[in-house]
Amino acid sequence: MAQHALGFGEFGLAEEPGSDAFWATVRGPLSVPAGDGGWVTLFLWRGSEASVGFESWSGPVALRRWGDTDCWYAEVRMPERLRVTYQFLVDGIAYADPFNPAGAGGDRSIAATPDAPPQPHWPLVGADDVLPLPRTRLRWSSERLGGRRTVRVHPVGGGGPLVLLLDGDDWLYLHPAMTAFESAVAGGDMPPVTLVFLPAKDRGTEYACRPELWEGVRDELLPLVAESGVPGDPDRLVVAGQSLGGLSALYAALEFPELVSRVACQSGSFWWAPGAMESADPFGGTVGGALAERLRRLPDPSGLRVAFDVGEHETRMLPHCGRVEALTERCGAVVRVSRSASEHDRAGWRHALLRDVAWVLR
Repeated sequence: MAQHALGFGEFGLAEEPGSDAFWATVRGPLSVPAGDGGWVTLFLWRGSEASVGFESWSGPVALRRWGDTDCWYAEVRMPERLRVTYQFLVDGIAYADPFNPAGAGGDRSIAATPDAPPQPHWPLVGADDVLPLPRTRLRWSSERLGGRRTVRVHPVGGGGPLVLLLDGDDWLYLHPAMTAFESAVAGGDMPPVTLVFLPAKDRGTEYACRPELWEGVRDELLPLVAESGVPGDPDRLVVAGQSLGGLSALYAALEFPELVSRVACQSGSFWWAPGAMESADPFGGTVGGALAERLRRLPDPSGLRVAFDVGEHETRMLPHCGRVEALTERCGAVVRVSRSASEHDRAGWRHALLRDVAWVLR
């Protein structure tokens, strides 16, 4: 779509771009159908020269200025069914979209095409909103991993099976997982649970296929949670992880079956193999990576329940995830497979997180 005298009328904005009346009516971003499928989405910024950057779906897109006004815009082609995190970049500084009520932390916003499915239980959170935090804070000084970290614990609906959320700080400070789980439990979409928000200090090391993290969880963290007095059932432990966290969650179920038998995995990095992260093309190795090889010699995964989800737009991830999904089911585990309307983006994983934790607990 090209700039013309009518402004952005096709997006439902009737006022002259850059006028006070125009800015008073802007709510964004706005999407209209593209002529050959998909969507054209209008991003608007008020101020100086900027670009819009996306979490993973696209590289940065430069905004164009409307005449000599303070209105900067980009009309971005998007595929069908896409939810994406974005931010405006001005002189190297990132900003949330001031016209979008759906935020993800102080400098990010969330956009969704009109055909993207809803994400029930996740509230709109503005860039200036402060998310609630669990009252219980545990200081975990780990001999296995080294260093100290703060782990927060929150019983939902009185507490129940422990749900270990890898990359826990993202689910505390960017996306309101505590509020979403409370809504899901109150609405009867999952049983009461006890959330354990586990932050990572070095994701590339801790979430690789190594035993130290899970030895530390077993021998150090879970006893610490038990001693905290927060109600929870460590014998029904669910591990939920995304990307490298999803890789680590499934690795834990295969190597520590007495500890982990329920996994909710979104966009697991199943391309991973020793040395892959240092290669020019991490995705170019053996399909399914190290865990596919491990699954081919898995003796007996009886009792293992795994819910897999990956973004339908993650073109290079899909073959690796598909191979691991098939091998896990072939081994005899109970498996659920789904695809989300996203790329490699936490905004697209949110519904799958709630849905799949509920499913593995059935």
